[in-house]
Amino acid sequence: MTSSSTPPRLIRIAAALLIGPDGRTLLVRKRGTEAFMQPGGKIEPHELPVHALARELEEELGLDIDPAQAVYLGPFSAPAANEPGFVVHAELFQLHIDVDVTPEAEIEEVIWIDPSRDTGLNLAPLTRDLILPFYRASLTAIA
Repeated sequence: MTSSSTPPRLIRIAAALLIGPDGRTLLVRKRGTEAFMQPGGKIEPHELPVHALARELEEELGLDIDPAQAVYLGPFSAPAANEPGFVVHAELFQLHIDVDVTPEAEIEEVIWIDPSRDTGLNLAPLTRDLILPFYRASLTAIA
């Protein structure tokens, strides 16, 4: 039994806002789950967030990135999509890519979406409530 005074358990991740040449962004769905989310994964105790991101993108998508090209966007937190009772704390980085990606490891599906439109997809709370609205706001700020 948990009380309301029990702090949520945290999952620390590095996540990517991957932007393609046409402005669409890449989302992934892990095997055995339903929600699409940003690519990325857990930060190991000895890792810098940007190095965790590079490792995860290579493992999950076969994507070889230069950590120096990753632009840090800040910390974002939301309820975890696949671990009830947990909060995911993401260090978010933006990367522009112009290469094909292939789902590998635990990734079952990848999809490019137009961030300015409602996709009708089941999205993880972090992606739906924070990251996509943040990206949309940055697009209207430049327009």
